[in-house]
Amino acid sequence: MQKPRTGWAALASPRYLVSSWPWRSYAYLFTSVVTGPITITILLTAAGISIVLSPLVVGVLMMTAFPLLGAMVGWVERRRARLMLLDGISSPHAAMPLRLSLRERLRYRRREPASLRALGYGFLLGTLTWLVSLGFAGGCATVLGTTLLAPVLSTNDTMGMGPWTLDTTGEGVLFLVAFGPPFYAISSYLVGVVAATQASLAKAMLGPRQEELQRNVAELRRSRLDLVDAFETERARIERHLHDGVQQRLVGLTMTLGLAELDLPEGEGRRLVVKAHSEAEAALADLREAVRGIHPRVLIDHGLEAAIREVADRSPMPVSVSIPLAIRLPPPIEAAAYFVVSEALSNVAKHAQARTCSVAGRVEGQQLIVTITDDGIGGATVGAGSGLTGLVTRLDALGGTLVVDSPPGGPTRLRMECPCRLGD
Repeated sequence: MQKPRTGWAALASPRYLVSSWPWRSYAYLFTSVVTGPITITILLTAAGISIVLSPLVVGVLMMTAFPLLGAMVGWVERRRARLMLLDGISSPHAAMPLRLSLRERLRYRRREPASLRALGYGFLLGTLTWLVSLGFAGGCATVLGTTLLAPVLSTNDTMGMGPWTLDTTGEGVLFLVAFGPPFYAISSYLVGVVAATQASLAKAMLGPRQEELQRNVAELRRSRLDLVDAFETERARIERHLHDGVQQRLVGLTMTLGLAELDLPEGEGRRLVVKAHSEAEAALADLREAVRGIHPRVLIDHGLEAAIREVADRSPMPVSVSIPLAIRLPPPIEAAAYFVVSEALSNVAKHAQARTCSVAGRVEGQQLIVTITDDGIGGATVGAGSGLTGLVTRLDALGGTLVVDSPPGGPTRLRMECPCRLGD
């Protein structure tokens, strides 16, 4: 049986009375009795100081800062609610950019509707909720505790329990055995209902609204796009450094070695210069290949179709390409599509034992769809050790997907879908 995650689910479970949920309910209500008076004291004190200082600027500033007190109350109450909601209450507050100063963060948080709702919950907790908690939890605990102590209390004194009068230990034991289990069951369910109701109220007032969830998703998408943009900026910087710095130095070195090779007579020295010249040319070729792999120039200058055709031309097997694109797509999307095709063709050449391969792309609605199909042996997956794993993460940040259909024996079909506009 699945473990209940909320107080209401626990109340519906046949194991409720023998579980920890009755004690969770008592703990939740009794902590309300503690936090309620503390909360209302803080709020009323802050309000009083603000009123007294209202002729001064500091008093007005304190009044405008009240929602921040609400945000603090919400933070505490969302954590206390975990007694009755094992999964907790999601924060309704939006994630703020790290570049904001402390003052800007406080101003941002103060203006959020969630902070005002939490402030209202704080007043409700301090004026009504804790009194209800004290009445039900305190009353049930008192009756249950008195019943448990009935054999002791009735030993040396007369004890009244409703219509019954107990004046001997035997009568106390009989009362405990007869009425203890019913009192425990009734009080546990009663306290559980009250605690579950309060937890539901806390979730309704302190949890995120639908529009806040949508806003948080949008903020998350925007932050991931910022990471993609930062990656592209860093990639461009590395490419410029390699192309304009390291590559030019290697070109100068190969030219110098070539001139030295012409001037030196035959002998051991000339042989070493010739060898160094060959090594420098090989290093220059490797560097050019690395620069092309970081971000091919043809992709920047001529677009996705031309870049993919260049990759297909370098493939050791015949590759047909059909990507009729009428317009240029945003650079991060073109780069993601290019590297998906490049990695896929590399995998086909290394592992698929395929004779032919095809690359087809099109814009359908607001989606770029690229499909790579080969007639190899199949069995390809996206997982640990696969070069496609990082590309999946990259596409996910852009709102795209990558699906591999590769049954044993083939064929293998890799399908990429990505929005044509960032933020879609």
